[in-house]
Amino acid sequence: MNKLIIGIALGAMLFALSLPALAQQPTKIPRIGYLEGGPLSAHAARIEAFRQGLRELNYVEGKNIAIEWRFADGNRDRLAALAAELAGLKVDVIVTGGSVPTRAAKEATSLIPIVMAQDNDPVAAGIVSSLARPGGNITGLSNFSPELAGKRWRF
Repeated sequence: MNKLIIGIALGAMLFALSLPALAQQPTKIPRIGYLEGGPLSAHAARIEAFRQGLRELNYVEGKNIAIEWRFADGNRDRLAALAAELAGLKVDVIVTGGSVPTRAAKEATSLIPIVMAQDNDPVAAGIVSSLARPGGNITGLSNFSPELAGKRWRF
């Protein structure tokens, strides 16, 4: 399931990256901004899966794509500054893990596409307008599925 989520997020991110390329040939290496609230060590498996997914799509970090990694190390107060830093670098897309980093990215930019890798309920959190039509510059994955809630709680 985790690989499926990462695969869908990568697909959405790469689609967002390819839109400008449809209009003109890129002259620079695309840059992904990656924003997480926790420390690098807590997300090592997810990061390796992210890199592997990129490699499977022939994107190799340092060769034909660059990734700007930013980790708040568990300090939520740092997320706004890290998101603003990524926006200032004018990365092509920002990938976030969780609602708090996604909100920080949303507040930092309305122009750079944001792909949230996971969020419990981005509608209730005020991150997107709806799951069907998120609006703005945010897309990605939600593990919110109220139709399954009753089945999860039955014994």
